[in-house]
Amino acid sequence: MENNISETLSNEVAAKNQDESLKHKTWNESKKIWVVAGPAIFTRCSTFGVIVISQTFVGHIGATELAAFALVISVLMRFSNGLLLGMASGLETLCGQAYGARQYHMLGIFLQRSWVVLVLASILLLPIFVFAAPIFKVLGQDESIADMAGTISLWFIPVIYSYITSFSCQMFLQAQSKNKIISYLAAFSLCIHILLSWLLTVKYKFGIVGAAISTILAYWIPNIGQLAFIFSGQCKETWKGFSMLAFKDLWPVIKLSLSAGAMLCLELWYISILILLTGRLKNAEVEIGALSICLNINGWEMMISFGFLAAASVRISNELGSGDPRAAKFSIAVIVITSFSIGLVLFVFSLFLRDHIGYMFTKSPHVAAEVSHLSPLLAFSMLMNSVQPVLSGVAIGAGWQTTVVYVNIGSYYLIGIPFGAILGYVIKLQLKGVWIGMLTGTLIQTIILITLTCKTDWEEQVSISRKRVNRWLVEAEE
Repeated sequence: MENNISETLSNEVAAKNQDESLKHKTWNESKKIWVVAGPAIFTRCSTFGVIVISQTFVGHIGATELAAFALVISVLMRFSNGLLLGMASGLETLCGQAYGARQYHMLGIFLQRSWVVLVLASILLLPIFVFAAPIFKVLGQDESIADMAGTISLWFIPVIYSYITSFSCQMFLQAQSKNKIISYLAAFSLCIHILLSWLLTVKYKFGIVGAAISTILAYWIPNIGQLAFIFSGQCKETWKGFSMLAFKDLWPVIKLSLSAGAMLCLELWYISILILLTGRLKNAEVEIGALSICLNINGWEMMISFGFLAAASVRISNELGSGDPRAAKFSIAVIVITSFSIGLVLFVFSLFLRDHIGYMFTKSPHVAAEVSHLSPLLAFSMLMNSVQPVLSGVAIGAGWQTTVVYVNIGSYYLIGIPFGAILGYVIKLQLKGVWIGMLTGTLIQTIILITLTCKTDWEEQVSISRKRVNRWLVEAEE
């Protein structure tokens, strides 16, 4: 009898200790996640805010300027941003795994290799900015808007080159969980941008030139700060100075960068196609107005999701590099649960406030009513956004970019878009049908990524990570 009581008490103590251990592990993992996710979310919101502020001030210059600015942002900059950010995300895989493997000196070499690859990519992008006006005319845009867009696009060439430093330095610092400095610089730059935009466009009436100058500075100020932080000795272990090794073994880096670029571009273009399909629907003015409001709200929520994407890529790559598959799996679980919990809260808010959301952005009762009708789809989009980007971050951390490219092509372009077109045009569900089709593609992609993540042999991923790090390993220079 006493033995049974003693055994029962021992089991209870063991269970209690296990619960406490789980809580302790979850708390520690959450702190590691938020060290990356918190600054990443703030930085992305600040960067997103730069464009919103620029567009707001351009809107006070003239209708043609606003339409041309929106055209450059939604087409040229979305394409360039997606391509360069995607290509830079290959650096997340390499730096994260090298840092986890304690090959700290390799991070600086990978950073320089990324600069070489991104400079080459940005040079290839130059023609679409130089010849933007004729390109937009061929696409059927109004001549006056296309000509103005051609002028604005030339001013955005320095912004394209700012992406090279911005994306690569952010990922270099994130891999080491040193990204607080990025947030401080983003906040400072945003404040300067607001002041300069007012001075140059409102007070001194420099028009579109003033707005462009302020935007360029808003992107380059954080870059100068990040480079100063890295070069000043704040990253002693990971930055050993410039090296000719940056030009060695470039082809594997290019292949990984191209896969990563294709992966992200396929996701960003998916949203662009949704906008293009909407423009061909009946009552397009109301539909596009309602969709733009929903996508604006969704865009802000995506900044949170992209923060968790960054956290997932850093944590998974670090743990794989350090050779700890159990820690990698545990990190995935904590990040997904955390992000999904936030998405669930936003899902509920969207449903409860569906009749009021539209009036925050428009006075038109027709547009507000359409936003109300679309709110359930917006809510489901935000719920899926809370999981899908995290799984993409896992893919980046593990180096699965090529696999995800095929997943995106199948789920988005072979299923989502055709299904949306059928629902919208054939079954006459209009915008709702198009969006339901697009959500179906996203849902299928999410299910595939969940299955892929759950069935992955993480011990094998550790082995693959070690081979990747060792393949490009060079001895640290004294």
